[in-house]
Amino acid sequence: MTGLEYLNRVVDGRIEHPTMAHTLGFRLTEVEAGRAVITGKTSPDYCNPNGSIHGSWAAAVLDSCMGSSVHSMLPEGVGFTVVEFKIDFVRPVTVDTGTVKAEGKVVNVGKRVGIADGILRDSKDRILARGTTTCLIFNS
Repeated sequence: MTGLEYLNRVVDGRIEHPTMAHTLGFRLTEVEAGRAVITGKTSPDYCNPNGSIHGSWAAAVLDSCMGSSVHSMLPEGVGFTVVEFKIDFVRPVTVDTGTVKAEGKVVNVGKRVGIADGILRDSKDRILARGTTTCLIFNS
């Protein structure tokens, strides 16, 4: 399968979401070539001791949408892994934030490297965090 075919099967339920998505309460909800959307819901289970949502939760949601946008561009037999990602937190994410939406968009996918950007927004369309990722592309 191509990356896009695989991800479309995840969205429509023919392929199960990765276990991490279940653990962290998010789902791939939209995908097209070069774009992926993941939605999630905050929970007390993801809090820091100070009561805000741990930054790694938001980072995991952004990492997943950005990586999925790169994955959506890959032909059959080609895989990827994240080399690095960077996240800028713009607003605090709290339990009361509720549902969030992360949209990843490809900047460029070449033979060896894929780059994508992502934005995490709350239900009022306010930016909570933004990120960028660099992925290594390889034959699987």
